[in-house]
Amino acid sequence: MVMEKKMSRREFLKASAATGAILSMAPSITLAEEPKTIQLLTPQPGGGSPLMHLLWKRKSSREFSSKPLPVEVLSNLLWAGFGINRPDGKRTAPYARASMKNPNEQDMDIYVILPDGLYLYDPKANQLKLVVAEDLRGLAGTQPYVKEAPVNLIYVSDYAKMKDNIPNEQRTAFSFAHAAFISQNVYLYCASEGLATVVRAWIDRPALSKAMQLRPDQKIILGQPV
Repeated sequence: MVMEKKMSRREFLKASAATGAILSMAPSITLAEEPKTIQLLTPQPGGGSPLMHLLWKRKSSREFSSKPLPVEVLSNLLWAGFGINRPDGKRTAPYARASMKNPNEQDMDIYVILPDGLYLYDPKANQLKLVVAEDLRGLAGTQPYVKEAPVNLIYVSDYAKMKDNIPNEQRTAFSFAHAAFISQNVYLYCASEGLATVVRAWIDRPALSKAMQLRPDQKIILGQPV
């Protein structure tokens, strides 16, 4: 009887080990493997402070809390930066429509780096669409404070949307102007909400472009942690 119990226990342990080995080889389903879309909230245009008051408060900050932004704040932040504010699809920041292949397009995209992944802002659907399920904040800038900020905005110009006869120097000028307009909108919103932000150009562009899976004709212009 004792021998039978020992054998049964051994057999049980062997069977359990074999089952565990099989389960460990099975693919695990994680959030990183599933497409993820963040539905943003409808922007609230009635909030904020008078413009002159915001200009007094506007400043650059290099100290950030790691506390995540509420979805309503993130929604308003992105809409303020480059959301749609008119029925014809025009945006909260100006851009050179004459330089676009399609006048209803624009070259600038806002990529949003959150702790759980890289997202692309879709202003028409009012959504953030997952691009890479990885925390890329460490690649968003060389300064230590960049990886601490809960949100990093990356402004990317898509040269493929620009007319082919535009010289590269002019494309660069348009891209930086567009990014600057968006950045100032973000500054003013942050001033209104008491959020820290700073626009940045010190970026390891080759490394971050590779991690973001950008095409060669997509150019990182500026970054802005919030």
